[in-house]
Amino acid sequence: MNTFLSPKKQRFVDFVESFTANQNRPPTFVEIMDGLDINSLGTINWYVKELEKVGVLKRMNGFNGKRSLSVLERHMDNALPLLGLIAAGYPLEVFENTESVEVPSSFVHPDNYVLKVNGPSMQEDGILDGDFVIIKKTETANNGDTVVAYVNDEATLKEYHYTNKKIELHPKNAEFDIIKINERVDFRIGGIVLGVIRKY
Repeated sequence: MNTFLSPKKQRFVDFVESFTANQNRPPTFVEIMDGLDINSLGTINWYVKELEKVGVLKRMNGFNGKRSLSVLERHMDNALPLLGLIAAGYPLEVFENTESVEVPSSFVHPDNYVLKVNGPSMQEDGILDGDFVIIKKTETANNGDTVVAYVNDEATLKEYHYTNKKIELHPKNAEFDIIKINERVDFRIGGIVLGVIRKY
């Protein structure tokens, strides 16, 4: 189950996680006060109680017997739904069980979602097979935008070009052809790419 936190609570948990990763031990309450510039131990206790209630943090005996914290789960405050798999020239494969993909907080918006890329057609633009792309839901695009386009109900990820009232969808791989849109084609834009996530 995903846990959704306020920005201040998220910052608190992020500090605990970062400190633990860097120091190979969880921080004490005093170290959290110093790290987050909090002057009151009571404020620390309040955060801890609130985060314990939702199962994110747990109190434990830490460094030199002092009180410290452990993060119980990697919650998904900064997450977007993974809606499907996009491949050149095939219908968009929609995932039945919606998963979440963690993204930078600046990308979190109700109109945004994530697709997984299948295929190398955009590799010269830095979008590789297996990458995750963050999509903003929109029906319009500017020249040069990388878009999710539907051509006769087949979804593709391409660079959008509109010149002299003509639309072309350009791959970023010489092995793939440019798709030229004419009046006989059922065409629409489903979104534009805001960013790329690569998992190693």
